[in-house]
Amino acid sequence: MTELLGVRYPIVQGGMMWVGTAELSAAVSNAGGLGILTALTQPTPEALSAEIARCRARTDQPFGVNLTMLPSIDPPPYERYLDAILDSKVTIIETAGKVPPEFFAKAKAAGAKIIHKCVSVRHALAAERQGADAISIDGFECAGHPGEDDIGGLVLIPAAARQLKVPLIASGGIGDGRGMAGALALGAEGVNMGTRFCATQEAPIHPNIKQALVSASERDTRLIFRTLHNTARVLRNAVSVEVVATEQKGCQFEDIRHLVAGQRGRAALQSGDADGGILAAGQVVGLIDDVPTCAELIQRMVSECRSRLGAAQEYFA
Repeated sequence: MTELLGVRYPIVQGGMMWVGTAELSAAVSNAGGLGILTALTQPTPEALSAEIARCRARTDQPFGVNLTMLPSIDPPPYERYLDAILDSKVTIIETAGKVPPEFFAKAKAAGAKIIHKCVSVRHALAAERQGADAISIDGFECAGHPGEDDIGGLVLIPAAARQLKVPLIASGGIGDGRGMAGALALGAEGVNMGTRFCATQEAPIHPNIKQALVSASERDTRLIFRTLHNTARVLRNAVSVEVVATEQKGCQFEDIRHLVAGQRGRAALQSGDADGGILAAGQVVGLIDDVPTCAELIQRMVSECRSRLGAAQEYFA
């Protein structure tokens, strides 16, 4: 992964809506990982081009851009966002969702490396066939959308590693060097973290939200949209509890739309109201005890990973 991406450590900051901005991404890249801007956080392709320039002004290290393509009644202009990425000479793209083959071909023709994020081995193999240079696979522990198969990383990572030919990045449930060591032992060549990077000094969210992540235990997430077959893992708060209760009674999406609106979640991240909207968070919140800088977090992870791998070797000395 370090050779493929040109980074010091095989640690990727996941593309997160409203969070993957220049401040966080540049900090991760400067610390030796791979920072990722989130394309659709920006309201227009032109705004994305400006954000890429802001990130480039903050780091001379490699960084990527996430472009997630999900079914929508009124989809954003995905190809214009892709063009903005390629025109800005970004060489690493993290994709997710149903990406048309011609998008892969266009990015590859421009010399970009593609990391495709998915939640199952079958989707990983399809992305590999389509031309992905690496696969980031999300276990059931992850924040956001873990899919409907409910396979945790302890099984999903080696299941993917034994079939894929391209490098594998483990995602979901990883927040420290122990998790990184485990992922490498299971066959991954790097790790991707989202929730853990939210609880860093550089993350562009309110300190109250960061403290909510620190205070949460591994039991403090909820699965919403379960009955709608579009499962999402989010932080337990007043809104997510209400959504789950409404679903249990039986509902349509329109019945909960006002609770789960993306702009409401964005406002909560900015205002610090931990009960103000839906907040994506993985089970790894139970392993988060502080709010370090990205540099402190990455150096600690690398040191702990080396220590845990060394200790494991001693068991068989």
